[in-house]
Amino acid sequence: MSTNIAGSRPAPTTALTGAELLRWYWTLVELTTLARKMGLPVGGGKAALTVRLAAALDGLPAPAAPAGPARPRAGRQLAAPVTGASVIPPGQRCSQVLREYFVREIGPGFHFDAFMRDYVARHAGHTLAEAVAHWHATRAEAAEPREVGAQFEFNRFLRAWHARHPDGARSEALAAWRAHRARPRD
Repeated sequence: MSTNIAGSRPAPTTALTGAELLRWYWTLVELTTLARKMGLPVGGGKAALTVRLAAALDGLPAPAAPAGPARPRAGRQLAAPVTGASVIPPGQRCSQVLREYFVREIGPGFHFDAFMRDYVARHAGHTLAEAVAHWHATRAEAAEPREVGAQFEFNRFLRAWHARHPDGARSEALAAWRAHRARPRD
């Protein structure tokens, strides 16, 4: 059982309780190191790993993983040269071959944003020309501010910090982040 009453961040060890683990910010490296030391699986993302570790530290069974959509296995990937008539195969990744094609067709401003990553992942059987049309059709929505996902806690913190301190320097933001993650969450 952890005896950390003083409120300083403990080391990530098997002496922690699940509640104490959940009180603090941990890096993915710290969590995976602890999981490996405890013989636990390290997959599933940081949130799932944290829940798995907290349960194990308290001697409880690991919670069942939520059933999500099955990702198609990456099969045969598109290889250069590709054209607008090239068909996106199941499991296609956002590869350099695709990036080169899209930069050639769209211009140097192209990047794999959430809209394009989702399109490539979910539109097997569609052509690259349709993907280019999708890029152009989503530019207005892509320009709107979007909430940063919970798994990107550092990015969320920086966005909020800079909103409160618009003239703040990067070094100040990083110092604030270090202070933030050194405090308990409760």
